[in-house]
Amino acid sequence: MFILLVQGSRKMSAASGIIANSIKTKLQTALQTKHLDVINESYMHNVPKGAETHFKVVVVSSQFEGLPLIKRHRLVNETLKEELQNGVHALSIVAKTPDQWESSDQIVESSPNCRGGFGK
Repeated sequence: MFILLVQGSRKMSAASGIIANSIKTKLQTALQTKHLDVINESYMHNVPKGAETHFKVVVVSSQFEGLPLIKRHRLVNETLKEELQNGVHALSIVAKTPDQWESSDQIVESSPNCRGGFGK
C-alpha cells in the first residue's frame, strides 16, 4: 500500500510495505524519533512495480543534538544496516534535531530524477 504525498509538482510515495515498515520501526526504536517520514521513491527508478529499493527518510531525533551531519547519517545507516545489505539500493537521509525541524519550514526537497544509474 502506498500513500502519495505531493511536494511541489512531484508525487512521493509514503511507504507502507514490509521493508518500509521495518525501516520505520527500527528508526523509531533506535532513535526515539520526534518526527519520521519513510518515503518509497522506487517508483522513480527502473524497478518492478511495488519495489522497495529506493527510500528517503526524514528523521528528527534528540539523539542528533551536537552531532555533525556525517555522524547523524552514520547512525541512521548503522540502524538500517540489514536493509542496506539486503535489497535497499539507495537511501536519502534528512537528519535534524527537534529544534532544527521546528525552526525550519518543514519542507523536504524532492529527490532528483533517476539518471539511469550511469549518468544518462
